[in-house]
Amino acid sequence: MLYAYFKKNCIEAGLDEAGRGCLAGPVFAATVILPHDYINPLLRDSKALTKIQREKLRIEIEKHSLSYSVCQIDEKTIDRINILQASIKAMHSAVKGLSLVPNHLIVDGNYFSPTQNIPFKTIVKGDNKYLSIAAASVLAKTYRDEWMLSIHNQYPSYQWAQNKGYGTRAHVMAIKENGLTKFHRKSFQIKSLLATDHET
Repeated sequence: MLYAYFKKNCIEAGLDEAGRGCLAGPVFAATVILPHDYINPLLRDSKALTKIQREKLRIEIEKHSLSYSVCQIDEKTIDRINILQASIKAMHSAVKGLSLVPNHLIVDGNYFSPTQNIPFKTIVKGDNKYLSIAAASVLAKTYRDEWMLSIHNQYPSYQWAQNKGYGTRAHVMAIKENGLTKFHRKSFQIKSLLATDHET
């Protein structure tokens, strides 16, 4: 069972992102405020869950959270400001989208920048430690997967329905054969991936 909160007696929001290491598609970020007494033994890092589990948890999280928000930053912005800054920008936008103003933020990872003068704590592997971060990871992942599925039929040879934009061998080979699409991140190290056929 993950911890319900990091800081007591406040409105605390968990934040996470999805798609930071992809070759194509936006980066998504989510933030979730859960009740302090919320319990869900299944909830954990979205990568450790099956697709069916994530989809069921998304419904559960959206139903029982005090507030949640999901935002995305597109490929052109990622190319312009870099993926780290785009991820932070997406998280900032997600916080602004909450219907409640949190008193404290807990963020998955080790890097963040202040937003709205709200105190925050970065937590490495926080999605496996705190329920609100895990909930944010589930929302970010499911919303992003849904978005990648929505564009799959435009470019089926890249197999985004399966790889969701990550640099699998099939995706890299499709880039080699067909070139880059408007959804690919031009500033990502695609050249080195093409040279090595590296699979993430």
